[in-house]
Amino acid sequence: MTTPVPIHLIGLPTDCHSSFLRGPAKAPAQIRAALTSDHGNPASERGTELGVEIDLVDRGDVMLDEGPEDDERITGAVAASLDAGAIPIIIGGDHAVSYPILKAIAAAHGPVTILHFDAHPDTYDELGGDRRSHASPFARIMEDGLAKRLVQVGIRTMNRHCREQAERFGIEVIEARHFRPGCLPALQGPLYISIDLDGFDPAFAPGVSHHEPGGLSVRDVTDILLNLEVPIAGADVVELNPTRDINGMTAVVAAKMVKELAALATAHPARAHGAV
Repeated sequence: MTTPVPIHLIGLPTDCHSSFLRGPAKAPAQIRAALTSDHGNPASERGTELGVEIDLVDRGDVMLDEGPEDDERITGAVAASLDAGAIPIIIGGDHAVSYPILKAIAAAHGPVTILHFDAHPDTYDELGGDRRSHASPFARIMEDGLAKRLVQVGIRTMNRHCREQAERFGIEVIEARHFRPGCLPALQGPLYISIDLDGFDPAFAPGVSHHEPGGLSVRDVTDILLNLEVPIAGADVVELNPTRDINGMTAVVAAKMVKELAALATAHPARAHGAV
């Protein structure tokens, strides 16, 4: 039996770039609790299991203090996992963390394809004077050439500025109103997957800061992940706000996404340049 590539789970407890409510800094602990709870079992829908075919290693939380060195710490933690030959899955935290994560991913793999699930495109040039806002990570990612292609799914808040940004960066947007099973274009690896939990309809994921009706179902996103067969460079699951959750529903959704992403990455790992 081939030894599976390790999947490193990395927590980023930060929400200092949130624009509306704080709370996502508390998310990593809640996601871990849901992932290990006796309410479920370790099987993924691919048929592989955590601790058997899936080697999920919890690397703990990166020590962040909302200071100017946090981005460097995030990039360094992700780079260390890649250097060790692992596939990182990051649990946030707000969506601002995707930018320093992608710095490490692109340094190891070159510019990647990104599959991004969200209610919001997160391509503002700035929001409230903050160019590192959680509404801006993909503007920074595209400016820095960290992605060769960005495909966004579930978007339902496209204002004029974001449409201009999508045209500027050549972003492919599948708005929620146009989403249908099987509508995703063919993707090439290495692939990075970013799941903002407000991409789901609030009926499935109420524990987010920005409730945006008319979103994706858990089935929609899970089926997309199950149908992917390209090398996976890494992933993030962000924007759980435990202070708004109901009976831990959204934490359970986040944990399911971690499990399905880990199964996908185990089945189709992308090897970083220079990894041991």
